Amino acid sequence: MSDLNVLLVSMDSLRVDCLGAYDESFSIDVETDNLDRFAERATVFDSHYAGSLPCMPARREWLTGTQEFLWRPWGPIEPFDETLPSAINGYDTISKLITDHYHLFEHGARGYHEDFRAYEQIRGHETDAWKTTPYDLDPDFLRQLKGDDDPYNGKKKNNTNYARNVADFEDEEDFFAPKVFSRTAEWLAANQEWGQWFCYVDSFDVHEPFHLPEPYASMYTDEDPTDPELTFWPDYGPVDGSSGDGGAGPTESGDSELSEREQEFVRSQFAGKTTMVDRWFGRVLDTLDEAGLWDETMVIVTSDHGHYLGDHGWVGKPPAPLYDVLAHTPLMVWHPDSPRAGERVEEVTAAVDVYGTVLDAMGIENVSHRHSKSLVPYLTGESDEHRDWAVYGYWGSSINITDGQYTYHHPCDESMNSQCYSAGMMNTVEWMETPEPHTDAESSSLPYTDSPVWQYPGPSHSRHEDPLLFDTDADPNQDHNLANERPELAGQMRSLLTDAMAVLEAPGWQYERLDLEP
Repeated sequence: MSDLNVLLVSMDSLRVDCLGAYDESFSIDVETDNLDRFAERATVFDSHYAGSLPCMPARREWLTGTQEFLWRPWGPIEPFDETLPSAINGYDTISKLITDHYHLFEHGARGYHEDFRAYEQIRGHETDAWKTTPYDLDPDFLRQLKGDDDPYNGKKKNNTNYARNVADFEDEEDFFAPKVFSRTAEWLAANQEWGQWFCYVDSFDVHEPFHLPEPYASMYTDEDPTDPELTFWPDYGPVDGSSGDGGAGPTESGDSELSEREQEFVRSQFAGKTTMVDRWFGRVLDTLDEAGLWDETMVIVTSDHGHYLGDHGWVGKPPAPLYDVLAHTPLMVWHPDSPRAGERVEEVTAAVDVYGTVLDAMGIENVSHRHSKSLVPYLTGESDEHRDWAVYGYWGSSINITDGQYTYHHPCDESMNSQCYSAGMMNTVEWMETPEPHTDAESSSLPYTDSPVWQYPGPSHSRHEDPLLFDTDADPNQDHNLANERPELAGQMRSLLTDAMAVLEAPGWQYERLDLEP
C-alpha cells in the first residue's frame, strides 16, 4: 500500500527503560499499558538513536532530514530546507500540528510551525511566556520549582512562569498531555473526509517540570508530593553538586545537588508523568480503533532524547557523556503492510530517518531525503538491512557513534572554536534568546545545498577528556569503559566514525577539533 496517512507522535524526554516494550530495567516498574499495547502491533526498533540534540535540533532532523549537529546548534528552519508539511500540502492533502512544545514558537525556532496547513498551540508548559497573574505565588510551590528566579523581575525565561501558568489547574484534564492527546483524538475523528493527511503531535511531556495531578503524583512514592523540601524540577548537573569530571565544566555550587531521597522523588514523578502521558495517548489509540484508521495510516511513536535521573551521577541534560540514557531513544512504527508488525528488530535506526519514512509512506516523490534513510523498504520487507551506524551529538561538543552493539564517544578539543553555518544569524550558546549579530561572519557553503550561508565561530564544550567505548549488549548500563582494554576495537569504531563523517561530508575543521584523520 502506498499513499498512507501518517500520524507522527513525539513524546519529549521519554526513556526507553520506562517502557515495557523495551524490556529494560528502570528503578520503578512504570505502567505504560497503552504504549505497550501499541508496541504489540508495531515494529519496535531496539537500536534507535538520537541524532542532533537536544529538542529543536531533533525536530529539524524529523521535519527536514538534516543531520544538523555537524554544522549548527539549536536554530530555525533554513530557507533551503524542504519541511515535511511543505512537501505534503497539496490538493485534498493536509498537514496538521498539535503541540504544547512552546520552543517551536520562540526565538531560535522560526519556521517549524508555519508550513503546516493548520496548527494548534497549547500554552503554558515549562517557562512559556504566557500568563502574568496571579501576582503573588505560593512560596511552597516556588520552592518545589527549585529555581532562584525572582517572580517579579520580568525576564522572559523565568521558572516562576510555570507557577503562574498552572495556578488555576484543578483537574487532570487541565494538564498538558491530557490536552494534547484528547485534542489529537478529536482531530482524527473529525478529519477523515480529506484524501490524505499528515498529523504531527509534538507532546512536550514527559519533559520537566515533573509536576503532576493525582493519582499520578502519589502513584510511585509514599512521599507527600506537595512537600516543599522535594523538588519536581531539578537543575541540570552532577547530583553531588560538584563541578563534575572529565572536562564537563563547572556548575554553580550545589545547584544540581540532590540527596538520595530527592532523587527517588524525582524518579517517582518522572514515572508518574510517563504513566499520565501513556493513559492519554490511549485515547488516540482508541480513536484509531473506533474510526477504523489502522489499514490506511502509518503511526510513528518516538522521542528526541531521554533524561538523566541520577544515572551516572547526573540529572537533566547536562554537559555529561552521551550515555544511552539520553541517546538511545524509542522508535515504534505501525505500517499496515509490514510483515514485521509486532516484531522487535535490531537494525540500527536514527532520528533523521523519520523524514524519509514519512515521505515514502505518503508517496511523496522528487524530494531529496538529504541525510535521511527511509524505513519503508525495511518495514515492507523489500530490504532486510537498514543502517550500519548512527552518529549523534550536540553541536560544538564530542561526537558519538554506534553500530548497534558498541557505542564510541570521541572527545573534542574545547580550546578550538566550532563553526556555525546558517542563512541567518543565530546564537550558538544562548539558543532561545534574541539573536546577536555576528560581525565576524563570512560567506560559506554547505555540501547539501547550493544556497550560500554565513559561517561564524562559537565555543566548543567537552563532555569527557578521553575516548569512551561500551559494549551495550554485555554492559547495557555503560558502566565499564573498554577504550583502553580493547584498543583494536576502539580503533575500529574510530574508523567507523571517520567513515560516517566522510559520508555526511563533515567540514574539515571538525576533524582537526576532534583530532581525527579524515
